[in-house]
Amino acid sequence: MNEYQPPLADIAFALEHVVGYPEIAKMPGFDHADLTTAVELLEQCGDFMATAVAPTNRRGDVQGSRLQPDGTVVTPDGFKEVYHQYVEAGWGTVPLPEEYGGGGFPRTVGVVVQELMTSANMAFSLCPLLTQGAIEALLHYGDDVLKDRFLPKMVTGEWTGTMNLTEPQAGSDVGALTTRAVKQEDGSYSITGQKIFITYGDHDMAEQIVHLVLARTPGAPAGTRGISCFMVPKYLVNDDGSLGRRNAVETVSLEHKMGIHASPTCVLSYEGATGHLIGGENQGMRIMFVMMNSARLGVGVQGLAVAERAYQQSLAYAQERRQGLATGATGTSSAIIEFPDVRRMLMTQRAQIAALRYLILLDATYVDRSSSDPDPAARARAEEIVGILTPICKSFGTDLGNELTSLALQVHGGMGFIEETGAAQHVRDVRIAAIYEGTNGIQAADLVGRKLGVRGGASMLEFLASMRGIETGLADAGADFESIRKELSRQFDALEEATRWMLANGPAGPDAALAGSTPYLRMWGLCTSAWMLARAALAAPATGDPALAQAQLVLARFHAEQLLPQCASLLGAATAGTRDLFALDADQLAGATRRARS
Repeated sequence: MNEYQPPLADIAFALEHVVGYPEIAKMPGFDHADLTTAVELLEQCGDFMATAVAPTNRRGDVQGSRLQPDGTVVTPDGFKEVYHQYVEAGWGTVPLPEEYGGGGFPRTVGVVVQELMTSANMAFSLCPLLTQGAIEALLHYGDDVLKDRFLPKMVTGEWTGTMNLTEPQAGSDVGALTTRAVKQEDGSYSITGQKIFITYGDHDMAEQIVHLVLARTPGAPAGTRGISCFMVPKYLVNDDGSLGRRNAVETVSLEHKMGIHASPTCVLSYEGATGHLIGGENQGMRIMFVMMNSARLGVGVQGLAVAERAYQQSLAYAQERRQGLATGATGTSSAIIEFPDVRRMLMTQRAQIAALRYLILLDATYVDRSSSDPDPAARARAEEIVGILTPICKSFGTDLGNELTSLALQVHGGMGFIEETGAAQHVRDVRIAAIYEGTNGIQAADLVGRKLGVRGGASMLEFLASMRGIETGLADAGADFESIRKELSRQFDALEEATRWMLANGPAGPDAALAGSTPYLRMWGLCTSAWMLARAALAAPATGDPALAQAQLVLARFHAEQLLPQCASLLGAATAGTRDLFALDADQLAGATRRARS
């Protein structure tokens, strides 16, 4: 496995010229976070992730985390030490509130930190990612006592956090959970139940773990309306802030997973554990979405980050591996990078990764605008745009993570199938990202079921119209940009047709829109990607770097001509409705095999 090289030049270009970070830095509270300061901080962060965290990636995959006979969990060699360095350096504090010891930087900078850390080691990065989700839930809904007692050490990373949602019978259907919470005389709650798939539910990297647990109180309404959220620490906290006795939560087992072996995925048993209510009773779903929305963008980052790491490895291998003679070459062999199909795989990775990075950072800037823009109308519109972009970034981003890591493995040929090469680890690690924090199908359902209907469809149509505004700039830029303009215009037409079909047919029966929701979301992913690459190509000449400008133009043109046309081909699937999806019963889906057996 090659050494990770943080793509800091690409990131700095994106921040300054593509997503408008300098405007974010001018907003109230970000005086200390100007572009120069942010880039310098990210350079230091990249160095830490490359030299300290990245070397643990392969070792973590081979060793995995292990459940000990005494019920404790041990992480792979070096994880605990590197995590302590991470805490001491303060990287987890960067985007968190200064009031509780954070750096107070925009979320946009925090997203870049996530990318760098996840590229270095996805399994390692999951612990800080889940902690940030728990922090945001406490910030929004915790009372002052809980905030003062828990947030300072969670913000530093000395204490970590988890999200406890899933149960054996309650996966995507969270409303089916049965964990019980009974109020005690002192105002606390007794929590009893079992939770599964709990990332970093136990580990040896921090002295305290703060679990956010969804549970039901006696007499609560059925379904999601009766869910509450509780904070259940691994150790109770004394009034002076010191750790007290062990709480009644135990690790029953660790899951044996396809990838992210170093991340301990726990089955946790709560047997009368002491918990504290966050928000009011029956507000758990609202709190869950605060955690989930934070995590969903972070999971989209995982698709980007692991694809970046895999791409770097495949690019290095393509330059080293010599096989056959390329057209016009002399000598005995050529590096495989000289062959057209290998070039196609490398260019596909490069263009899609650049586009996804721009799109995710754009989403992050709107997260910052939604909370920090002094104009209330601008904050409200930014929140709408975050609602559109986040499911796209999560779903399309992790789909690309799967596709691009597979391409990176393919570049290696047979060696990619050999574990020692390291290419297979990227494929295995990123596969979960399309599943957790709401499957990609759920993201698509959210896009058409909730976000499409905002203001009667006006929100998404306005955003699409704003994207179309780039056509004028492309027309003015000259002949080199003409194919990009033409293809973007054609695909915007297809996307608008699909959007209007969804708006017209969704109210008649939600299954019609849901049936086409996944191809519809991918249409959005392809169009927003091409749009961002076109923005980058138009902006690049202002850098004064001709090589950079040429590279951005080539990436935008390659994507527009060779990848973007997939969008229109999805129109039929997006607007087909349910007829054929439900035309065959289960026996007919099984075909002749089941009939022959019966």
